[in-house]
Amino acid sequence: MTTHRPMKNNTLRKAVPIGMAAILAIVVAGLARKRFGPDDTTQASVFHAVRGPLTIAVTESGTIQARDMVIIKNEVEGRRAIISLVPEGARVKKGDLLVELDASSLIDSRLDQEIRVQNAHATFINAQETLAVVENQAKSDVDKAKLTFQFARDDLRKYIEGDYPNELKRTEAQITLAEEELTRARETLKWSRTLAEDKYISQTELQADELMEKKRGLDLSLARNNLRLLTEFVYKRNIAQLESDVQQAEMALERSIRKARADTVQARANLKAREAEYTRQKDRLSKIEEQIVKARIVAPMDGQVVYATSAQRRRWNVEPLAEGIEVRERQDLIHLPATASTMAEISIHESNLQKVNVGLPAVVTVDALPDRQYAGVVARIAPLPDAQSMWMNPDLKIYNTDIHIDNGDDALRPGMSCRARIVVAEYDDALYIPIQAVIRVGHQPTVYVVDGRSVQPRPVEIGLDNNRMVHILSGLEQGDAVLLTPPLGEATVAESTTDATEPWMEDNAAVPPAAEPGIPSSPEAETDRPADSAPKPERTRTRPDGARAGQRPRRTP
Repeated sequence: MTTHRPMKNNTLRKAVPIGMAAILAIVVAGLARKRFGPDDTTQASVFHAVRGPLTIAVTESGTIQARDMVIIKNEVEGRRAIISLVPEGARVKKGDLLVELDASSLIDSRLDQEIRVQNAHATFINAQETLAVVENQAKSDVDKAKLTFQFARDDLRKYIEGDYPNELKRTEAQITLAEEELTRARETLKWSRTLAEDKYISQTELQADELMEKKRGLDLSLARNNLRLLTEFVYKRNIAQLESDVQQAEMALERSIRKARADTVQARANLKAREAEYTRQKDRLSKIEEQIVKARIVAPMDGQVVYATSAQRRRWNVEPLAEGIEVRERQDLIHLPATASTMAEISIHESNLQKVNVGLPAVVTVDALPDRQYAGVVARIAPLPDAQSMWMNPDLKIYNTDIHIDNGDDALRPGMSCRARIVVAEYDDALYIPIQAVIRVGHQPTVYVVDGRSVQPRPVEIGLDNNRMVHILSGLEQGDAVLLTPPLGEATVAESTTDATEPWMEDNAAVPPAAEPGIPSSPEAETDRPADSAPKPERTRTRPDGARAGQRPRRTP
């Protein structure tokens, strides 16, 4: 039971509004028939369809601006207060002072920066001298290592080619001499023994000769041992030592070269870093000095001063330009018109965007000059809606449009309020009726034609409208009388009976769908709709000659 109760309640909730809507439709239809019965048609407000010239135009308000102007911006970083300001509207010459900004903090920063520049310059000079010392020391160390390596190789060659052969010859000579001495000693001992047997020499002399012969034999043995030591030990040891000295000297030379290269690279990198720091500090000083110069804004050309805040008429939250206020970087300060040509800057609502095209003619009237009219042409339509207006009201989408004025004069001044009437289409022979006389019945534009004492609905085909009159393409003839207050109940009945299955009928059957833009849903149609309350964009209509909305059709002869 609990599961089916919500379905039942939902069915009742949907059925009750539909039934009420049907009852309301019947009552409204009866009231309409009663209101426009045979006795009352003569009292209803009617309008006889008129054939004649018809102009479709879009009228919007705006301001007069210079067509070409120089925009002077604040180029000082941060936020700066205005010290002096040229009066708005004053005519200045090239080089005249326009705005002076507070630069006291920049002047203090310049003094500190000059000290940093001097310190950076001293460090840079020190790095230069250090590089020179490192390069000199590196060259000295490399030259010394090269000389040591050369001496080691010479010592090895000297020993192999000089010292060792001499030592070998000396040892061999000692052996030869020892052998000769030993031979003499043996001959002497032989004769001494013979003489000793004959008693010619004493036993002591014989012993002396024997001792000499032994000594000479020992000398020969010692000389031969020296030769063996020289060839088998001393030579090999000296060769190994000298070859090692050559290798050590060569590696020492390579280390010296690498160390010299590393020290030089390090010194040069340090010099480059100090030079970059010095350049950076100088650039910063130049930038501060440039900022101080930019704090005094002068006129780049002759012209009349217009504050940028005055030109930004749509931005209600923009503070007027005045002495003492702070301005940010890149903020527009002053506009200087570059030429005498002017334009009207207006905003077109998105509902009229399909009507207006670049190149359409326009008539501009200025509030301050009510007796003058200026001809112009639509020169530019912004591709995107104005972001400031969308931020203030997300539902409001307007497109900034420029209208170039052809016959401007000196009376036009930037900032003047104006109204621009853009001519969308002109018809020499068109049938038209008030737009309030048209309603939609079953998605079909319909009017109520008064025929004698009866009122009959008649479908029509409509074209463009100018918020007051709508162009009738077919369905009416000249002189046909139509009701200015058509029975809106008929539209409600038609919508309720034909679209009863639409989702909006389920929850609120008594509220009909909104009428399509361009056709009022109430008799009190607006005749001059402001831009902020303009309707939603209307559907693209096609004229009998195939032209789109926003293009001027051919004039009929």
